[in-house]
Amino acid sequence: MLIKRKSIEAQANLKSGVSTTKRKVKYAPVTLSEMDGCRFLHFGTEWVQGAMRLRKPDWLELEYAQHMMAWMLFIEKPRHIVQLGLGTASLTKFCYRQFPEARITAVELNPAVIAICQSMFKLPDNDERLTVLEMDGEDYVNENSHYGTLDVMQVDVYDATARGPVLDSAQFYQACSDCLKPEGILTVNLFGDHPSFIKNIKALKFVFDYVICLPEVHEGNVIAIAFNTRPTLDFTALHERAAQIKLSSKLPAKSWVNGLQEALKN
Repeated sequence: MLIKRKSIEAQANLKSGVSTTKRKVKYAPVTLSEMDGCRFLHFGTEWVQGAMRLRKPDWLELEYAQHMMAWMLFIEKPRHIVQLGLGTASLTKFCYRQFPEARITAVELNPAVIAICQSMFKLPDNDERLTVLEMDGEDYVNENSHYGTLDVMQVDVYDATARGPVLDSAQFYQACSDCLKPEGILTVNLFGDHPSFIKNIKALKFVFDYVICLPEVHEGNVIAIAFNTRPTLDFTALHERAAQIKLSSKLPAKSWVNGLQEALKN
């Protein structure tokens, strides 16, 4: 499934004379595939942009998506969770079900992605807790009204090539940090075997008080966890918290703690 292909957006922009550095792009086609009881989202290539198991539509099917929830080790009762990049809405749906007292906001630039999540990936309608916004994530984090209001931000913004985040500057990550509360946490999906990884880690470490990465999964995906305030890594307490998470959500949280311990050895 993960096969490197040339960006459809980049080709379209070059032909039209539009600079590929601009955020206004021509979207790649949104396509679907199904295999072994799972439905997958693509942007016109073999790259998988998200997945849903048909019999468990609210479950986090992909391991990297499970890793994106590692902030749960440190924040038990979030009040506001923001997702940049909707994908198949897996993280949005999971947070919506798992945290009934929290507000969930998803920000997605491509209207076709929102539409297909509603029609094919069981994304609930907006209500008093769930808001799906059609807008640029960069615009969202630069709105002053959002500053200091978020407990958690999850960033997963990719184009058709799926090899490096579309938003990856220190300025962008600074805006993310500004939106988070002092104890807020950001998780971001990166590719460890791509040049963009080093650039993103440098930008994250420039902005955030502490950054640590979980082990690579899916032959490339690395989840970075960025803290506005450096946490105390009490691994006895973290293993106890992981057991609670496993009981309440079925997520393999013990592996996250083991991954953090391994990261500290390197």
